[in-house]
Amino acid sequence: MMLQAVLTELLDRIAASHGAPVLIGADELADWPDEAVTALQSQGVITRARPAVSAVCPGCERECVMPVYTPPSAAHAAGTFIVCDKRSDINRVSVPLDRLEQWQVSGDSIADSLARLLGLHRSGAHTASEGRWEVGMFNGSKQAGQLVLVADDKLTLSIAGHFIPLASVLTLDKGGLKADKHVLLRELDGDDRPPSAGMGSPAWRIQQAKAAADARHDRPGGSRDKQKRIREIWATGKYTSRDRCAEEECAALDMSYSAARKALRNTPDP
Repeated sequence: MMLQAVLTELLDRIAASHGAPVLIGADELADWPDEAVTALQSQGVITRARPAVSAVCPGCERECVMPVYTPPSAAHAAGTFIVCDKRSDINRVSVPLDRLEQWQVSGDSIADSLARLLGLHRSGAHTASEGRWEVGMFNGSKQAGQLVLVADDKLTLSIAGHFIPLASVLTLDKGGLKADKHVLLRELDGDDRPPSAGMGSPAWRIQQAKAAADARHDRPGGSRDKQKRIREIWATGKYTSRDRCAEEECAALDMSYSAARKALRNTPDP
């Protein structure tokens, strides 16, 4: 499993849980590259969680998931064990303590890591129930804005009305977790400098694809015109619900409902 694939899978699972903590068991961790585990642990992306209270029983080929019993002292000779009630020839099955280890990652821990990598100060203000976390004030050369992590279908960064996939900013390699601030600067200021990773890198390919997409979207009547128009309609105060605004106006603007709703995400109230 490639290092970047580990990060991509983690980000997708956090998005699917709307930012709630995601547990990673010892068996899963063992399948990851050692460099990925070391980097994610040392940089505080994944943190130790409470031990699992159930496990796959190693007593036979059936691999049942069973409750684990832990004596008050794990140094006890019996250690941790599973009591098998499926077969008459098996009773108590020992389970190594290290198999019960769990780690966790969440929207909040990703926001913390991102703030640290970008040198931003987190105010601590976040609304986990809404799947959004303020990362910090990000300054470009032309404008500045509060960088916000949003958990939806994918993890997205929102800043000054722009939306950037988190996967285009965060990378994981043998050097650890990195954040490419130039991706944010290009979005915020129109900065067209090559990414710090260099030509031919994943970030460079993303930049080239984005430039081609920008050319399409910036045409008159393109998607950005439509986004601007539906935001203007919302700002008039005609609707009290963003969902209703998107539902009523999307057809007239030749937008899908999901695209219209996304354009209204994080817009201020009229």
